[in-house]
Amino acid sequence: MTYNIYHGENYYKRGESNIAGIASVIRDARPDFIALQEVDSMTMRTAGFNSGEKKDLVKELETLTGMHGTFGKAIDYSEGGYGEGLLTAKPAKTGVIPLPVPAGGEGRALVYATYIYGKGKKITFAATHLCHEYEENRVAQVQAVNDFLLKLDHPVVLAGDLNFKEDSAPYEILQPNWTDSAKAFGSPTLTIPADTPRSRIDYIWLSKNSDWNILSVDVRKTDYSDHMPVVVKVSLRQ
Repeated sequence: MTYNIYHGENYYKRGESNIAGIASVIRDARPDFIALQEVDSMTMRTAGFNSGEKKDLVKELETLTGMHGTFGKAIDYSEGGYGEGLLTAKPAKTGVIPLPVPAGGEGRALVYATYIYGKGKKITFAATHLCHEYEENRVAQVQAVNDFLLKLDHPVVLAGDLNFKEDSAPYEILQPNWTDSAKAFGSPTLTIPADTPRSRIDYIWLSKNSDWNILSVDVRKTDYSDHMPVVVKVSLRQ
């Protein structure tokens, strides 16, 4: 699952927290892994719509969903941090790597979790939010993601708000080694804005080094954020 949560504030009801609503969507979907974008940690911004109390949004969602969370700080912001989040249904080994910003602008990060199951089998789920301003940054960031994830010798999922469309250079860079799950499943659904969707920039990609069976792709109609969540159900053919 991937969900841009708009720093924990209800996009269409400014000044209200959306975390209870986001958590309800997650609980309903029951994902094994979820990528979260626009995540605040202990910022004054979150205090502004939580009665003056700073909030660690990943920890809030851990409590409300029963999942295990990791925060990947991309930048210092508003007396706290801002970046990406990742939730896993079961404990997993996690890490964070910074992504390049050659054209300047906001820092970005990749947060990932590697889960070991069965008899030593591994799967890695990686979550990111690419630059919203400069194509040069998105290209460099996708290349850095490839450099890191394609070295892995097991199945990998890449998910997030990638801020590009199908006819872009970053999309073309990913295509040789990754499967766009929504496009492969057929008739991809637009993801943003939630009230009148016009674009598809939220993706779940599957590494081509493994044999995936895409069972369903669901863009869930919710308006807690300006993005709608994407939920993909897959199995691995052995």
